Amino acid sequence: MKQVKIIRSHEEHQKALARASKLMDLDPAPGTEEADELELLFLVIGDYEEKHFPMDTPDPIEVIKFMMDQRGLKKKDLIPYIGSASKVTEVLNGARSLSLSMIRRLSEGLGIPADILIQPLVKKRA
Repeated sequence: MKQVKIIRSHEEHQKALARASKLMDLDPAPGTEEADELELLFLVIGDYEEKHFPMDTPDPIEVIKFMMDQRGLKKKDLIPYIGSASKVTEVLNGARSLSLSMIRRLSEGLGIPADILIQPLVKKRA
């Protein structure tokens, strides 16, 4: 097994990705040296990417709209999760924040992770 090292540069990151790709092509059986090396590579690659390529948390309203689009839902379909039709409109327009009960119902009903829904709304600039 090759020694897996902490990734500290772009070049090392590229080499680790190439090695991981080769190992994935081998499709190593669990418990083998290659499988262990691949698992370690995933850990160090993930750590490097988390530090150097952080991902922004998505806007909760955009996630709700995305789920509506994916499931073919209309505003009226959100009434059981958000409340009245006027509350749905206010939430989708960013005029009203999600309450804890709305977050719970949306998470359970639409499968949107609560940690996404509790994020602050992104204020639209004029």
